[in-house]
Amino acid sequence: MARLLLIEDDLTIRLPLVRALHERGHAVASAGTAMDGVRAAIDDQPDLVVLDLGLPDLDGREMLRMLRAVSAVPVIVATARDDEAEIVRVLDAGADDYLVKPFSAAQLDARVRAVLRRGAPADDADSAITVGELRLDPRSREVTLAGGAVELTPREFDLLHHLAARAGEVVTKRELLTEVWRIPYGGADKTVDVHLSWLRRKLGENASQPRYLHTVRGVGVRLSAPDGAA
Repeated sequence: MARLLLIEDDLTIRLPLVRALHERGHAVASAGTAMDGVRAAIDDQPDLVVLDLGLPDLDGREMLRMLRAVSAVPVIVATARDDEAEIVRVLDAGADDYLVKPFSAAQLDARVRAVLRRGAPADDADSAITVGELRLDPRSREVTLAGGAVELTPREFDLLHHLAARAGEVVTKRELLTEVWRIPYGGADKTVDVHLSWLRRKLGENASQPRYLHTVRGVGVRLSAPDGAA
């Protein structure tokens, strides 16, 4: 059973979702404003937050930034905003997934389970991985680069770990969607691209001057040590 926090101001949406998620085995708390949601997230420490963007006291994207400053709790944004630029901004602000209204409780439940699965490393993949000056420890979920800590969201860590475990290999976006996002169908390539872009920034590189993350056009992405690194 997962402990969920649903932040949604519309009672006609919030109450049925709370009931439906309860029926699917989750313990669900809810809030109708951004500030109540931040307080609940800090005080109750849920396993996952479901966040609407159109809140009455504060835009949900601003609330997400506030939450990310104090917590690494996974966040699924569930909103009517379907503009691609907005989706990218929200993912950049720290969301782990993005679901566009209208959606069913079954869809939301599937996304919740997928995000939570990503937070638990497999038993046979708990050894630290070193690629050049990059080191990942799945047990502590810590990443360092040249000895300095790299702060990643749970989704970013899982993406980087999947690539590091296959260092030197080209990994397709289809594989990333299946193994990291647990989505066995297409339609979310932009999500992969956004998270790769975010990872590059945190590793001090960009797509035009890659050091660790190399795009193989039309195929996928490869993580490898920079030239001259061990």
